[in-house]
Amino acid sequence: MTNPPTGTADTPEPTPARAPAPPRASSRTEEIPIAPPVQGALLTWSTWSIWTSWATWSTPAVWTLWAVTRLAMLHLVLHDTLGVGAVGREVYGVYRRWYEQLKLGSFPVDDATWQYPPGAGAVLLSPALLPWLTYFQAFIALALLSDAVITFALVRAGRPAGSSAAGAWLWAGGLPLLLHTPLVRYDVQATALAVLALLAVRRHPRTGGALAGLGAMVKVWPALTLLGTPRGRTTRAAWTSAAAGALVLLGVLALNFGHPLDFLRQQGGRGIQIESLGGTALSLARLAGWSGRVEYRYGAFEFTGPHVTAVSLAALLLTASAFCWLLLWRVRARHWTAATPFDAALTAVLLFTVTSRVISPQYLIWLLGLAAVCLTCRGTTQRPVALLLLPATVLSALGYPVLYLDVMAVTPLGCVVMALRNGLLLAAALLACRRLWTGTRWGAPGSS
Repeated sequence: MTNPPTGTADTPEPTPARAPAPPRASSRTEEIPIAPPVQGALLTWSTWSIWTSWATWSTPAVWTLWAVTRLAMLHLVLHDTLGVGAVGREVYGVYRRWYEQLKLGSFPVDDATWQYPPGAGAVLLSPALLPWLTYFQAFIALALLSDAVITFALVRAGRPAGSSAAGAWLWAGGLPLLLHTPLVRYDVQATALAVLALLAVRRHPRTGGALAGLGAMVKVWPALTLLGTPRGRTTRAAWTSAAAGALVLLGVLALNFGHPLDFLRQQGGRGIQIESLGGTALSLARLAGWSGRVEYRYGAFEFTGPHVTAVSLAALLLTASAFCWLLLWRVRARHWTAATPFDAALTAVLLFTVTSRVISPQYLIWLLGLAAVCLTCRGTTQRPVALLLLPATVLSALGYPVLYLDVMAVTPLGCVVMALRNGLLLAAALLACRRLWTGTRWGAPGSS
């Protein structure tokens, strides 16, 4: 190597280059650091492996839970010794009577217990699809089929990235907390339409809207599943399809059956049912000396006596206020996430449930189904609300059928059970409103 010319006497001579020393043997293995991109790829791979393993294991576990619990529910139906009389009498008594009237080509006329939109007639006629079974057997079989459809839809919705299997678990494990009531009411069928509508509306708004419209014709409340659809083309397509689907079904039923709108005549005279929030207030008043009493009216046990009309009016005003709040939320909301339509649907149905003059135990079927849909999305704001619904469901089963005699007799035990149940539902509704509002305001964390 040629040295550069020296400028001064103080300039040091350059050190000759040395060959690198060979690596010395070491008694321990050196740790080689992983480059950040490789480390991120390994982390992503491991997370995906864990998630796919969980999803693969979760699906058969959910179905195992579903099968075991539904067998237990069937056992309770066949050996019905809980509560007052037979829980299944709604099917082989009331539903079967309506079925016979519908077969003659007319909806029930001047029947105070018929308070359902005309689409309910199609559900009540559906056991005719299984002529080799009795009406009671066919109705339960179709209820189980609807339950299985909901479970399948929730399992499938929980598979993609960003989704969760928690919804399927909540439905499979939460519904049996109502004991066998879900199998002998047609609310599972209505809930199936609402669940399918919610899960479809994001990618297929017309399909989701049509399902919601059909559900609204079966039991009104599934129309609320469209409240949280994103503004613009999705909302227009979904709401238009919902209206079209409802009108088509109404037209078909009106052409084939007489008096399809007679149910509207039975709504105005309804009072305060003993299991409602207003009923809880009147029950506590009864324990304190109020002179009202419980009577069987309009297919339910209701309070009659002084101030009942005022409580009924207050419930209607609260329902109207809830509707106004929901409209205000939709106008003021700024950010929609994938979970917003689900969260809005659960909040809306909760509000209309707690402000209703009637809260039957089967209403919890609706809430569990909507809460399960919320939990299929990891970005939901309603996870604490879904958890509150589980003890509320247990208390609903205690109120009916287990302790229904106490509820009807307005004993302290019956009042405590209903007060706790309705208190949980009220807390869930208020919490749902707060979390929906803050989750969709401008700049809310996690919004998109």
